[in-house]
Amino acid sequence: MNVVQSVDSVALLPAYLAAGTAVLVLITDLVVARPRATIAVAALGALGTAVGSALVGAGVQRRTFCVGADCSWVFGGRAALVGVVVALLTLGVLGLSVPALRAGRSPVGEYAFLLACSMTGGVVLGAAGDLITLIVALETLTLPLYVLVGLRRGSLASAEAALTFFVVSVVATTLTLLGAALLYAVTGGLHLDRLGVLLAEQPELRELPLTTAAVVVLLVGLAFKVAAVPFHAWAPATYDGAPLPVAAYLSTASKLGGLVALLAVVQRALPADQTGPVLALLAVLTMTVGNLVALRQRRTVRLLAWSSVAQAGYILAPLGALALTAGRTDEARSAAYAAAVAYAVFFVVLELAAFAGVTALRPAGADGGTVDDLRGAARRHPWRAAALGLALVGLAGLPPGLAGLFAKVTVVRALLDGGAAWLALVVALNAVIGLAYYLRVTAALWTPTPLAVGNGGGAAAVPLGGVVAVVLAVATVVALVLGVAPQVVLDLAGR
Repeated sequence: MNVVQSVDSVALLPAYLAAGTAVLVLITDLVVARPRATIAVAALGALGTAVGSALVGAGVQRRTFCVGADCSWVFGGRAALVGVVVALLTLGVLGLSVPALRAGRSPVGEYAFLLACSMTGGVVLGAAGDLITLIVALETLTLPLYVLVGLRRGSLASAEAALTFFVVSVVATTLTLLGAALLYAVTGGLHLDRLGVLLAEQPELRELPLTTAAVVVLLVGLAFKVAAVPFHAWAPATYDGAPLPVAAYLSTASKLGGLVALLAVVQRALPADQTGPVLALLAVLTMTVGNLVALRQRRTVRLLAWSSVAQAGYILAPLGALALTAGRTDEARSAAYAAAVAYAVFFVVLELAAFAGVTALRPAGADGGTVDDLRGAARRHPWRAAALGLALVGLAGLPPGLAGLFAKVTVVRALLDGGAAWLALVVALNAVIGLAYYLRVTAALWTPTPLAVGNGGGAAAVPLGGVVAVVLAVATVVALVLGVAPQVVLDLAGR
């Protein structure tokens, strides 16, 4: 018997490109020792990873590292979508980091290397076909962020945020591994599709208390990663203590990775009758608590962090339809999974645009400040404030931010198709609550400060680096394009 597995290197090309970027960044920083060269290599590598993911995903689904019909690497349309989005988010965050890196706030080589390593984990995560690959990829995405959060020199808040993030992530990883181990003890399988088949064909396995414990523990571990309530307390403090670009990465690429991992085990491995009620409860708690606490926030990044918690609830909401029999038909399940992925993509694009807007309105290397610090920004920097306002309105789900509007409509439609009208009503009520703080920040941008009213002045102009301007402009344009062509994302998410 031949135990040597054939390897499809084309299927692995996106992972090769991402990992190669990290290696090249390290070598460039060591040999050339020029910050601009290091940043250029990281940017080109991220762009190449996005292009490679798109090209490989454009063809038929490719599998490798297979044992019979079970494969550890499955690269199709959805994996390509995740790879492209993660790589482009990395590129955008790198661009937002340029002013702070030029100011010497963080070492350039280490910063770019860690971002590339995290990108590698995100790319692998989308194609993971078994629990081991999934968890290793998720940790590869997360581990570099411990250091990035605390990499800002001379900042106690940054060090405290890194420690908080590390402790919570260790607990989350422990729970995730425990859940995976219990599932293996029950089924003897690790491949996601194999687990799904075993639990579907052997009802007696689903009735075991150990299976229920495994499902709950695994979901709780992944819920920590996406900052779902009640496993969310680490997120606001970590985001607020991290450098602004790193907070943007945590709120976009890192959250997307956690959601992809959660979706993978729910869709392919775990029984819907057990995951549905848990996910419905998590969705209701997450969106409600996130929105209510966001109403009281005065610091900009904390407000965006609580907003991100609430948005995670909207993303989980379609999966809550699995709690009902009507939501477990093939058509309803496909709609729910596609809605969750599509909403996640819409959200991360708008969230990156929001962080880019805040970065553009703050001095290089500064934190996000308070909402009052943004007051009157539209009088001093009209187009920067307009871009931030558009992103916030999009997150609220109002026109002209059509991406956010279509995202919420997609979620509500998936819930109605799954018979979960009550959950659709909760989503709608929370969307109304969310309008209050999104519009409060947006209105503050056009509210003149007392100083500006008195003498026509205002705060000193914030120099805008060319790279930050490009990131802000591109993120805004992409958000607008997705708003008028949402079906493209939905089609890719459903593959």
